[in-house]
Amino acid sequence: MNWRCTWCGKPHESNDPPCDNCGHNTFEKAVVREGDDEPAVSPTETVDTGTTYVWACPNCDREHVKNNPPCSRCGNPDLEKTEQTYDDVARDLETPSWLEVARPYAPVFVVVAVIAALFATGIIPLSVIPGLGAPSPPDAPGEGTEAAGIDLEATEREVHDRLEADRDAEASRAYDDDLAAYAEYMNRAFVAVDYDDASPAQVTPSEFGVDCQRDPIAGRAEPTLTITDYDDESTLADDIADGLRENTGGSEYDREGLDIHVVDGSVYVFYAAC
Repeated sequence: MNWRCTWCGKPHESNDPPCDNCGHNTFEKAVVREGDDEPAVSPTETVDTGTTYVWACPNCDREHVKNNPPCSRCGNPDLEKTEQTYDDVARDLETPSWLEVARPYAPVFVVVAVIAALFATGIIPLSVIPGLGAPSPPDAPGEGTEAAGIDLEATEREVHDRLEADRDAEASRAYDDDLAAYAEYMNRAFVAVDYDDASPAQVTPSEFGVDCQRDPIAGRAEPTLTITDYDDESTLADDIADGLRENTGGSEYDREGLDIHVVDGSVYVFYAAC
């Protein structure tokens, strides 16, 4: 009877692993039949002594199954017989934490958070994303915030105050910022058509978040006023209100908004009520 390495098949005189050819640590019983030079494998059980050896390179730590220098990684001519461990396997099987998984994507998360903050604070309007937010006013020549030292946005509020002062409680109207945004778009669109021969997109109050229960009033006042004729917001608001009083509808409307735009000194006003 003889013993054979279960890994490389080399015969040995005794059951004394590891194999001096490959370093494997399991032998099996074998029998030599008459006329055979090599032992045949016996269908009996294998013997496992519990410890497996490998041949490690002392230079780069590469492990080899057989003592077959040089090292396949670094070419070192010497290999050392060492007990095989499974530390690398255990380390490879460790489940990484969610933080380790997410770390490579941290720059993407930061960019997304910054963009979300810009939208949330209004620095970037939602309208820049197609299908989200109110339409942005078209580009138009002139001024929409201040002209000749007069604050046009403050004047818009003063016009509303004067119109409201003439109404009784049942006909009172609130100033609606969404209607004002619609009026601004329409006013700039008319200016862009007149001065730049532009073709702005058609819009409706609903695109600005306005839910009208009836047909809205929307119209542009003729530019009969000149900004240089006024020294302050109050006197300009008086004349704009005088021109709008007869065209703001009846008591069935409860909200209004308007926009003032100045081009080449001419004052353009667009009024909307809902």
